[in-house]
Order: sequence, then C-alpha cells, then structure tokens
Amino acid sequence: MMSNPDPRAEPSHDTEAASRTDAGPTRERKAGGGVLKRLKSKRNPTNDAVDRRVVTEDELRALDRDITPEEVLALRTVTRDYLCKPEDNVYNIDFTRFKIRDLETGTVLFEIAKPPCSDPDEEEDEENGDLDSSAGRFVRYQFTPAFLRLRTVGATVEFTVGDRPVNNFRMIERHYFRDRLLKSFDFDFGFCIPNSRNTCEHIYEFPQLPEDLIHQMVEHPYETRSDSFYFVDNKLVMHNKADYAYNGGQ
Repeated sequence: MMSNPDPRAEPSHDTEAASRTDAGPTRERKAGGGVLKRLKSKRNPTNDAVDRRVVTEDELRALDRDITPEEVLALRTVTRDYLCKPEDNVYNIDFTRFKIRDLETGTVLFEIAKPPCSDPDEEEDEENGDLDSSAGRFVRYQFTPAFLRLRTVGATVEFTVGDRPVNNFRMIERHYFRDRLLKSFDFDFGFCIPNSRNTCEHIYEFPQLPEDLIHQMVEHPYETRSDSFYFVDNKLVMHNKADYAYNGGQ
C-alpha cells in the first residue's frame, strides 16, 4: 500500500493515462470526470516463489545495477531498509490520494489525501538535505481484527507523474507476518503519459487465514509489515514500507 500523504486536500480529476493487466482492467467514469481503472493482481507470485532461487536483501544491495522485479519476488523476508533512494524516482511519481474499502459492503475503511502545496519549511528542509530518508515512504495502519477476515478489498490510488513518459509501470507488494510471507500482489499500471493524473483501484483478494494466525497478528501489533516495490521498464524506482496493527477498538 502507498506511502503516507497528509490527509487534507481534495483531489482534482484530470484525464488518466491508459493502463493494462493480463486480464485487462475494467473502467468506469468517476464523478467529476476521468476514468477509474480496476486492476487485479496479474498472477500469484506467492505460489510461484517456490520455483525461484532465494535472494537476500544484502545480495541485492551488493548489486552494482538496477534491481529487477524477479529479484524482489525472490526475497523471503521483509526488508530492513529501503532498496532504492528517493532520488531514483526520476519520473516524479507522486501518490496524492489513497482509499481502502471493503468491496463486499462498500464500506470505506481508510482514506487520506495529500495537500496540493507543500509547506515552505518542508521545502527548505528538503533543499538542505534535512529530511528523514523514510519521509513519505512509510505509513503505519491500524485496523480492527475484522479486517483480517475480509476477502476482497479495493485500494484506490491517485498519482501524478512528471514530464517524462512512464513505461511499464508496475507494483509488487509483499506482506509478511514476522518472517512469514502471507501474500504477494503484482499489479501493472501500464503506460502513463507525461504530466498526467492517474487513478486506479487495486483489487486485493486476501487468502483465508487460520484462526491461530489471526490471533497472533492481533496480539502482536506492527509485526505485520509490507514492502511495496515500484518499477518502470523493469527497474526499481520507488520502495515504500508499511506496518499494520489489527487490535483497533479493543
């Protein structure tokens, strides 16, 4: 799931760039204009992982080249730190709005948006190099235990891109409890035209978890974590991290 924007601004509705998945995205008109694309994970890399050679985070850090999707799919544990730098995002991809909803009931579970203008003090800190390297790349979620029993969740993301075309934009998101891989998702955004605002809804089909595992995940908040890797033309350009607690309302 995405990094942590500030929950204040309402998004604008510009024309979205085209996108594609293996199954083909569905589209519907949004209120205010534009197109909402729905993307399903194009394959099940959680099961495919048994055929991959295991790689470690340290091995990937030692590479003197760009990291590829196949390499992050071969990781077996959540990363300790980020595998790329903020400045690797040369396409100026910026996530501006994020919403999670239960697709069965339509209930909105979480919604946040980024303000249209940055704080001048924050811009000065960024120019002086004083920002935390994890700023904007880490988010902490808290849900109720009922979230772990949901089967299908939609995550709507809105993002902008800079003045360069973005080819084969792809996200791989891997969820872990402690060192156990729970699920891996793989989404194709496709092509994004320069200076565009894009909106899509990722469809997360969650596995049915055993009750003893659900109990452990509730009892150990923030030990459920995820890595979200973003690629353009099969090169890692962004890496976001999150952790989760499921003891809300208790």
